[in-house]
Amino acid sequence: MELPVAFAGRVVRDLGPEEGAALCAALDGVPPVSVRLHPAKCGDAGALLRRLGACGRVPWCADGHYLAERPQFTFDPAFHAGAYYVQEAASQFVGRLVGDVAGRRVLDLCAAPGGKTTLYASLVGPEGLVVANEIDRRRASVLADNVRKWGTGNVAVTTCEPKALGEFENWFDAVAVDAPCSGEGMFRKDPASRGEWSEGNVRLCAARQDAILREAWRALKPGGRLIYSTCTFNRDEDEGTLERMLAWAGDEVAEAAVPEVGAEWGIVCGQVGAFRTYRFFPHRACGEGFFAAVACKSPDLGGRMRSPKARRTLFGQADKGAVAELGRWVREPAAMRFVTVGDTFYGWPAAQAEAVRTLSEALPVICSGVAMGQLFKGRLKPDPALAFFVGLDRAAVPVAEFGPDETLSYLRRAEVRPDALAEGMNLVCAEGRALGFAKRIGGRVNNLYPNSLRILKQ
Repeated sequence: MELPVAFAGRVVRDLGPEEGAALCAALDGVPPVSVRLHPAKCGDAGALLRRLGACGRVPWCADGHYLAERPQFTFDPAFHAGAYYVQEAASQFVGRLVGDVAGRRVLDLCAAPGGKTTLYASLVGPEGLVVANEIDRRRASVLADNVRKWGTGNVAVTTCEPKALGEFENWFDAVAVDAPCSGEGMFRKDPASRGEWSEGNVRLCAARQDAILREAWRALKPGGRLIYSTCTFNRDEDEGTLERMLAWAGDEVAEAAVPEVGAEWGIVCGQVGAFRTYRFFPHRACGEGFFAAVACKSPDLGGRMRSPKARRTLFGQADKGAVAELGRWVREPAAMRFVTVGDTFYGWPAAQAEAVRTLSEALPVICSGVAMGQLFKGRLKPDPALAFFVGLDRAAVPVAEFGPDETLSYLRRAEVRPDALAEGMNLVCAEGRALGFAKRIGGRVNNLYPNSLRILKQ
């Protein structure tokens, strides 16, 4: 499909004939492929990258790598284990803008499908918390699956209007708004987006972005960072959105300290008031079209942290016996807090347990912490999510290491040979990476791989 005529004309007007033509030509080229490794799961990173066909590093992300071509991720056990995330290179840049957030709270306000969420989850570490919001329930389910597979246990997935999160005033150390946009930067990667583009949609997106930023600003602590990003080129949704925000926020917005940007990276740097801006053009930088900006909320504003009143009591206390059994399954039980929601037990990093409770009692939370599973006669029947948890203690259950054919059968939720497992519950692994659980009962095996994650492709 051809580029929209109005879009191409605007690009040439904005960038000039030579630069505009170069951008349009790049959008008809082949998109680069990139991944971001999971620091706690990639294992022998060199061996994994060689198998994936890595051909160079993403210069602005320590764990980012380009691939020479797009492999069949669907059939790679490391992909299903969460050893890496297939994330567009330019979007990995937000990790440089968020700053040092170890042990802090980050709000990812428009989070699906989860590339940036999982990046923030690695950056905040086990004592931090990422709240990942997606208003669309279908997309939120995909986000939740990706969060579980990443397995850091420090993410809560919410599905609500931005206004509901704005009511958590001065609550977050960083707020990231990857705003819904007209998607011009995806014209190369997703040709169908060309047919969906219109000048009217650009204006509609810009108005929506303005409203989202107001709620993001309410949720941000004084001194905290706001990261704004889109995957589009037009000024109305990028610099124009920042200018409109500055018109009402004024002196509340302050500059943020930012790292150096290598001239050879091809990123076009700029400034809009206190905001530092970064543009990724596909004919200049090795990535898709992307715009990012960062600024701080003035630390002099003051104001106390507020959260809405609890709408329900959701959690039950895990008794001493339950805590002992659940603690047996994690490497650092003292650093965890366990509760019940209905008949399922959950574990949260202790440092943010009260924060998750506050969120969950006020907002629709569809996934948080680690789903541990259910107790039967004092023994845990593990939830599939527990297999992905980076803090899982593998001594809690026999480990079954599967070969390639057995792994593929397991990931399809097909039959698994009983002689590959010990009697009872087993942790299924491939190349040392956990994929899920299976239970052998004599000559029969219950394949417990999550239905929502199973391989359907033949």
